[in-house]
Amino acid sequence: MNLFRNINFDFVKYRYTAITISLVIITAGIISMIIKGGLNLGVDFRGGVLMEIAFENNPDVAEVRSVLKTINLEESTIQQVLNRNSIIIRINKEKVAENAEGTVYEKVNKQITEAFENKFGKNKIRFERVEYVGPLVGKDLKSKAVLATIFSWLGIIIYLSFRFEFKYGLAAVLALIHDVLITLSFFSFLNKEFNLTVLAAILTLIGFSVNDTIVIFDRIREDIRLYPKDNYPSLVNRSINETLSRTILTTLTAIFSVVVLFLFGGPVIHDFAFALVIGFISGTYSTVYIAAPILIDWEKIFPRKK
Repeated sequence: MNLFRNINFDFVKYRYTAITISLVIITAGIISMIIKGGLNLGVDFRGGVLMEIAFENNPDVAEVRSVLKTINLEESTIQQVLNRNSIIIRINKEKVAENAEGTVYEKVNKQITEAFENKFGKNKIRFERVEYVGPLVGKDLKSKAVLATIFSWLGIIIYLSFRFEFKYGLAAVLALIHDVLITLSFFSFLNKEFNLTVLAAILTLIGFSVNDTIVIFDRIREDIRLYPKDNYPSLVNRSINETLSRTILTTLTAIFSVVVLFLFGGPVIHDFAFALVIGFISGTYSTVYIAAPILIDWEKIFPRKK
């Protein structure tokens, strides 16, 4: 299926405008993170307790918070799980940190259990899961998350350097860094929680975005052989236009799926789907306006031997 025939939009002409827009968004995102003291990290990374409680009927969040208030935990994050009559409570690590008397976690766990059983009845609630993440484990997960992302980038550079040239690998990874920063910026703007699920979304979008970039790179390499006398910017622009239908069809298919997840998937995967929606859009944009233009500027600095 070919959406466009003989299209020749000048993408290259507007590359610096596009890069400027990206820099503005990323700079605003970084400033937002600095003002807010970083991303809104979930229990997975900052430590604390995650507890899921199932009820006979759909629980009222205000009522649940009033129960938590009786044990001074009203500032905890409460997340309703649709279609399961349950809630997820996230308690900050400060409330369950160890002290000289031992682990406060066990005491808090007991307090929550008694408070909810007294309010709703012992046989009318069920504790589906209780997960405790200590500060050291949260710190360890944070380090591993950063390493996983960096190693994925290094792997992509090595692979693309082997399949194409080093400049292709570098351009692809710079575009991926752009995609990750754009996604994190929107998480900071909207104060959304960054947890292990969102990290999985980030790694997924890295794979999706680089796949689309490789398609254009492959066409550029092919066009270099077919049109050796074309100047490089025109050749790159030609390749982008030739693969535009494929890029749009692939992206729309993926975005439709994650938009459905975002709208109807429930709160558990809401942030996961949101990260993918932003990441897929950014990935398509960066393939055209970030990765390909980097090749043009690289060619200016290090011209190919003809």
